[in-house]
Amino acid sequence: MDRVKGKIALVTGAAKGLGEATARLLAREGARVVLTDVDVENGVRVAQEIGAAARFVRHDVSDEAAWRAVMMSVEEAEGGLDVLVNNAGVVEIGSIETTKTEDWRRVLAVSADGCFFGCKSAMALLKKSRAASIVNLASVTSLRGYGDFLAYSSAKGAVEALTRSVAVYCSQRQLPIRCNSVHPGSMDTPMVAAMAPKLIAAGVLPPSDTPQMPPTLLGEPDDIANTILFLASDESKFISGQRIVVDYTCTMIPSMLPAPRARG
Repeated sequence: MDRVKGKIALVTGAAKGLGEATARLLAREGARVVLTDVDVENGVRVAQEIGAAARFVRHDVSDEAAWRAVMMSVEEAEGGLDVLVNNAGVVEIGSIETTKTEDWRRVLAVSADGCFFGCKSAMALLKKSRAASIVNLASVTSLRGYGDFLAYSSAKGAVEALTRSVAVYCSQRQLPIRCNSVHPGSMDTPMVAAMAPKLIAAGVLPPSDTPQMPPTLLGEPDDIANTILFLASDESKFISGQRIVVDYTCTMIPSMLPAPRARG
């Protein structure tokens, strides 16, 4: 217990899924947590359930001005910031031929721009911390090509590269800030649960082939939350610029993907 006692943490996309699990765990381990999300109803509920150690702020991470407002709120209410978890993200199904420009821009705006705005906006407060940590949520999709997850894979690839650049910047200037990325595999979250219908709607899978992930191969939100807790704590004080893959299956299970079309 108390692995992040006394730290101030901000978690984006905290109304459900991985963000919710992370916010709850950080609070249980002694942190004061600011939860942000565009989902006000669930965000408020989660913060109220956590109790006095948490508060919720409505926040669109793709809006740079909103980031500045959130940082001002954190400085005024909490007095500083020690941990930033850039978790918010969205996914759209589409290949290089089928991805709509508006979907591409939306996915990049939330996942990539949101992460950039978060790191940039938080630097002034994090520099005042004794030992600060940025944790950016990437994905296993950034580690190899996924033909029908073009925008999502590209956005998470940008997050991974951004993470390394931020880590090097802070190290070169001897700033008290570490920056790492976490790459989840398939997790038991609302976003993953909604994936099969999207794949069917996009024509990637026929209705009769709705994929069912074996329970033993589907990670739990706490698998990610525990990894983030470690990176947020001083236990990982000499780890920066690293990608941490949390994926028991090692990759998306081939049998759950449509068979490649024959050539010719």
